[in-house]
Formats: sequence, C-alpha cells, structure tokens
Amino acid sequence: QVQLVESGGGLVQTGGSLTLSCAASGGTSGGTFISYHIGWFRQAPGKEREFVAAITWTGATTRYGDSAKGRFTASRDNAKRTVSLQMNSLEPEDTAIYYCAGLPRSRMLSVDVGEYDRWGPGTQVTVSS
Repeated sequence: QVQLVESGGGLVQTGGSLTLSCAASGGTSGGTFISYHIGWFRQAPGKEREFVAAITWTGATTRYGDSAKGRFTASRDNAKRTVSLQMNSLEPEDTAIYYCAGLPRSRMLSVDVGEYDRWGPGTQVTVSS
C-alpha cells in the first residue's frame, strides 16, 4: 500500500512563496502511486479541513479551491512518485497544516475530504504578516 509524506512547509512572510511536496513510498515502484489521484487539503486551528487542490493520476487535470485559484499550482511527476503544490502570494489566512491525500483513480476527482483514503501526516505552513 502506498504511504504519503508531505514536506516543504515552513515560515514565510506575506507575499512569499513555498513549494510543498508529497512523496509516495511503498508498493511497486510507480505502479501503486499512479493508482491514485492526489488532493491537497489544509486545516487551520479550530477550523474544518479545507480542499485546496487536486490532480488526476495522469497529471492532465487539476482542480482548485477558491482560496487557491490563481495563486497555487499542483503538478506531479509519476516517475519520481511526487506531487508538488507551488504556492505564491501567500497570506496569513493560508496558515494551516497542509495534507496530501490519495483518491483511487477509479473515482472522479473530488473536493470531498471523505472521498480520500490515504493521508500523509501533514506539514505546517505559517505566513507572518
């Protein structure tokens, strides 16, 4: 079974950029990773987990939450078994723990947190004002 681990979080000033990575391990090389669409979600203290972005297993299609449109870009490299989330023009409201999650590719790309069944432990992003 594939396991997902996020990296790249940290502290950045307002207007800055960060690139998060979601790396897959486990399963056969490449074969299990491409069985999943990958979504990015975030959760701020006291708030529900929020959809940020998602990318299909081929990388051909992406979807973005309203807060991410025009600022964030998701991409994937199946050979390297990684998905990236480039985040630009960061604001204090983007402060949260960011998670990547796997959705079996037999399902449609989704913004629903309940559809995803593989989750990484998360990485903290803090944007200072």
